[in-house]
Amino acid sequence: MGGIAALARAAGHTVTGCDANVYPPMSTQLEALGIELIEGFGAEQLSLKPDLFVIGNVVKRGMPLMEAILNAGLPYTSGPQWLGEQILHDKWVLAIAGTHGKTTTTGMLAWILEYAGLAPGFLVGGIPENFGVSARLPQTPRQDANSTSPFFVIEADEYDTAFFDKRSKFVHYRPRTAVLNNLEFDHADIFADLSAIETQFHHLVRTVPGQGRVVTNGREASLQRVLERGCWSEVEYFAGNETGWQVSTTYADGFDVLLNGQQQGRLTWSLLGEHNAHNALAAIAAARHVGVAPAVAIEALGQFANVKRRMEIKGCVNNITVYDDFAHHPTAIATTVAGLRAKVGQARILAVLEPRSNTMKLGTMKAALAGSLVDADLVFCFGANLGWDPAEALADLGDKARSFTLLEDLIGALTTTAQNGDHILIMSNGGFGGIHDKLLAALA
Repeated sequence: MGGIAALARAAGHTVTGCDANVYPPMSTQLEALGIELIEGFGAEQLSLKPDLFVIGNVVKRGMPLMEAILNAGLPYTSGPQWLGEQILHDKWVLAIAGTHGKTTTTGMLAWILEYAGLAPGFLVGGIPENFGVSARLPQTPRQDANSTSPFFVIEADEYDTAFFDKRSKFVHYRPRTAVLNNLEFDHADIFADLSAIETQFHHLVRTVPGQGRVVTNGREASLQRVLERGCWSEVEYFAGNETGWQVSTTYADGFDVLLNGQQQGRLTWSLLGEHNAHNALAAIAAARHVGVAPAVAIEALGQFANVKRRMEIKGCVNNITVYDDFAHHPTAIATTVAGLRAKVGQARILAVLEPRSNTMKLGTMKAALAGSLVDADLVFCFGANLGWDPAEALADLGDKARSFTLLEDLIGALTTTAQNGDHILIMSNGGFGGIHDKLLAALA
């Protein structure tokens, strides 16, 4: 919604917004754009008299402002619907869907198109360091100063659209190029099982035109089931074992890229983990659909600076490095820890986790939590406001796991435990009470 607000402002609208507990980097981006942010959902905001209320999916019936909007019969729409109708309707949309890696892959693809001179618009669920903003309208391409870029790259989320529209957000985007990065069970608060999410992904596939392309992960049986329900577009695979896009020889600082067995180039970069290599393959394949040569895409990714809150180094004090990462699903946690392990070798990793997503709070993934953290040397779990016992869930890790309900106690334990050369990996999909700055201050 912050990105949509930025796009609306750039399109010439006067924009205000309200939310609860907004945290950086989105809060600071909104401030920089001059978009006034009101805390809470009070009915008094009707006095602003906007032409239209654009409703995010955190808004529920019973919130005073929403009740006032309904009682007064005022015009409202969802964020994805507004975006589809006002921004995307005449664009070549490149949409990146998947349980993991959406934000990073979207940032990669937007940067590849930018590097190639295509000046795309984009909406990312984070802030790519190469751009410094999460969203922008299409710009003037390098090759044609008299036109606006037809391309728009968007992170395509499967979460529901709004309280009045329970379809996944991505059905509003109508992509010509659709990336299906991976698909696991998630969002247990709105989906009963994996099959229910596969149905939504198939709704997305149904919107891709016959002349479009679906770029899909060849390792994912769930995505194959989605395509077997029906696909009317060209399909191109990555990360499979036979044809399509593949990672060949890997190096400490990158890997070789193959397409149908043919060498396309060597990508040298600073990102970690096999998951990011697959994200790169998906982005390179999608960019090729709009005419960007693989060699150019590989060169662009060599200059990709990642997205804020994706293995972002927040500081280093007394040779103790503190990282911030958005990982909150067991699979993402495991790949993030594994990626850091590959980088730091035998150095100690102190994994710090806040199970904050709706799925985590419900306890749906708690059985997989211990297994996702086995590569860490020590595990610290912040278990406030959970309906289950994190100590019990992490019992298989033995003495190397500890849980806390007070942030001050957690920071104190980390401060006394951390040693010279340690890497503290903090994982949460929220602000985590500003733990990063507080911990760095305590370590200093």
